[in-house]
This record gives sequence, structure tokens and C-alpha cells, in this order.
Amino acid sequence: MRPTSMGRLAALASTALLACPGGSMRHPVSRLRMRALAVGLALAASALVPSGSAGAADQYEWAALGDSYTAGGFVGAPQPPLGDASRDGCDRTTHAYPGVIDRELEEFPPGKPVHLTNVSCGNATIANIADTKQTPISPVQPPAGGWPAVDPQIQRAKLNDQTDIVTIGVGGNSLPFGGTLLKCLELGATPGKSCRDYYTNPPEGENIQDKLARVQDEYIQMLVKVHQAAPNAKVITVGYPAVLPEEGSACNRLALTELGSIKHADIDWLRDNVLKPLNNTIQRVTDFFGDRYVDVYSSSVGHDACQPAGTKWVEGICGDAADYWPAKVPGTLLNCAAIHKRVTLVHPNAQGQANTAAHVERAIRIALLER
Repeated sequence: MRPTSMGRLAALASTALLACPGGSMRHPVSRLRMRALAVGLALAASALVPSGSAGAADQYEWAALGDSYTAGGFVGAPQPPLGDASRDGCDRTTHAYPGVIDRELEEFPPGKPVHLTNVSCGNATIANIADTKQTPISPVQPPAGGWPAVDPQIQRAKLNDQTDIVTIGVGGNSLPFGGTLLKCLELGATPGKSCRDYYTNPPEGENIQDKLARVQDEYIQMLVKVHQAAPNAKVITVGYPAVLPEEGSACNRLALTELGSIKHADIDWLRDNVLKPLNNTIQRVTDFFGDRYVDVYSSSVGHDACQPAGTKWVEGICGDAADYWPAKVPGTLLNCAAIHKRVTLVHPNAQGQANTAAHVERAIRIALLER
């Protein structure tokens, strides 16, 4: 789809999506099968390109946009490195899925080299992708006075008619999923309180359906602007993994390495009424635009924050992280140092990022073959 009028297209998309509120998850594919397919596609594409034809100007351009689930946060070495003057407070890391995929594409190029521009940023909202500056909040060695604001990611990535691939992993902070989770922690520690009740009984609380509707509208506006900025690009959106168990009772209540004080019934509500609908919203808008949605939820079921170490692909409220990551965030009461952990706030670990990388890499290779 190549939008000509942003306002007209956005209005059309909103109307059409409200008329068909469905959405389904794709079946999981094993990591081994995906890796084999990815390599096979790379070799097949390579055979179509004459040897030695690749040069500095003969490469695919890939822009990775997104929030902390794309940037990585505490997974791997910081990019740029600690102490580098170009650090921007966005907490991109080497083991986040864009970096993992970049190394795979370098080893097995899809016909010609792929150049990655990764401008993902922790705490980014949908608006920060398209048209609103963001003030990063990294707790890692912030400068005096805090981090300066950065331009919208479309601008930072310099999207244009030469961009071949755009991947986008965003939406959770616009709901906000993290804020909802923290509210559930707060209410879970209060007898007789439920975050499910809070988010379904306004005006005392908030209405989660209104929030999801707003996210849908913002996502439509964002994709319009991405397509305007990169009219020839294949756009790939990335959903969120199964950070919550299929049964809330699987969690050890009060364990900070899991979901802390959140009540089991509220975990079930968060999964079925917040996380899954968020993914469905992203997929529904993506499908409307004719873009490709990457489901990482299905393959990550059973690897949620309440699983034991070694099985979980998502760290809990407190978890394992690189040494540079803090055990306590200033201005909060949460201190994970007491249990010899760091503040991870339900984000993917290296295994979770590797799983996302396998799915997104496959989508990139297929998209490039379609060009």
C-alpha cells in the first residue's frame, strides 16, 4: 500500500478495522526449521546474483525501529559502548534481535549485503516512531541533567525511497503495558483490590478498551507515515512474546524473580485482556496495510517470566542482567540487590531475543526475495 493522503487513509483504516475486529495467531515454527529455511533462502538468493556484483552502493538498507523489546536494554554489550560520546540513552545492545539478525545476514547474505540502521530506543511509544521527539530514560551512566531528547525514529533512521526493509516493534508503552503491570503490582499488594476491576470500572479506574482503541488509531497513523517516508520498503511489524504464563496460578506469588505481588486472577486478565489484544491490534492494522506481521507469542508460550531459570525467555520484575545494569532504579522503592538480581521489569533475556531474531530474520529474508 502506498498512501497518498495520510488523513484520508488513516480514517479509512480506522473505519475498516472497527468493522472487522478479529485477529488470529500464526502457528509456531521450530527454531531449527526456521534457521534451516533462512539459510536455504539466503543460498537460493545468492545463486541469483552474479559473483562480485555487490559493492558499497549495492546493498539492502534495513531500518530497525522500536522500543526496549527491540533495543535490548540489559541483554549483551551496550551499543554504542559505555563511555562513547555518541551514547543517546536508548539502551540498544548487541544481543537484541536486530544485532543477532545482522550477524546472521552478514554470514549468510540474501544475495547482497544488508546494512542495518538500528534506532530503537527503550521506552519508545508509537508516537516516538513517527512524529514526536523522545527523552530517553536510561539508568546507565546518564549525563548531568539527563539525556537530551532524540528525534522521531523515522527521522533518525533517515527512511527514504532507497530503504528496503523496515522492522517495527512498538506499542506496549503507548498502552502502556508497563504502567498497567506496575498498577497490578500495587493493587496486588492491597487486600481486596484487583487491577482487573480497576481497568474495567471507570470512572474510579480506567477503561482498557479505550486504551486499546487509541493504540489502534496511533498505529494506523504511524504506518501511514512509515510508508510515506519509505515508499518502496517492505514493512515488518513485530508482536510481543508470551511474557505471562498460560495459567496465572503457575506463578509463585511475591517472588520478585517472577511477577511479584500480582494476583493470579489479574495475571490471567493481563494475558487475555491486555497482552493478547495488544498483539491482535498490531496484527490487524498490519494486515490492513498489506504488511507482514511477525508473531513471536506462539513460539514463546511456556517460556514466560514465571518459568525457572534456563526455561524462561523473559526475566521477571528482578532478574539476571549484564553487570552494568542497575539493581535499583532511582526514585523507586524496588531494590533487587537484596536477592542478588537486577531490575529487569519483565523484559526478554538473551534466549527470548534469539527467538524473536529467528522469526524476524525469516520474515526479512522472505520480504527481500519478494522485492
